[in-house]
Amino acid sequence: MRERDITGAPIGGRSPEGGAPVAEGNGGQIRSGFDPGAVRRWSPQRKQEVVLRILRGEPVDELSRELGVEIYRLEEWRRKALLGMETALRERSGDPLNTELEQAMKRIGELTMENELLRMRCEKKVPQTRRRLK
Repeated sequence: MRERDITGAPIGGRSPEGGAPVAEGNGGQIRSGFDPGAVRRWSPQRKQEVVLRILRGEPVDELSRELGVEIYRLEEWRRKALLGMETALRERSGDPLNTELEQAMKRIGELTMENELLRMRCEKKVPQTRRRLK
């Protein structure tokens, strides 16, 4: 039968909360300062730090053991980060050509309205200006 720590979890096994594994041979001390009960969710900031460590070249299997996160999950975070980065770099915000095109289309609309008003005045056959009576 395996030894158990103070929480009742087997030493060397993972906690139900998904925290870091309890290290064997050191009296049930938790590796890397992580408390299995304290780490339940990964914030985007913490995920970003882990992904940056992966991109810098740290081995994924070592990070997985250190952080108590499955390798497939770390690879998924890395893949999503790269997709997000690609999308962000692909988009053009404030493209000067789009701005110029929008201004030109607006001016075309104004000129079209002005032409229609002038055409209506010409068709009425009414003098353009009113004459003063003497």
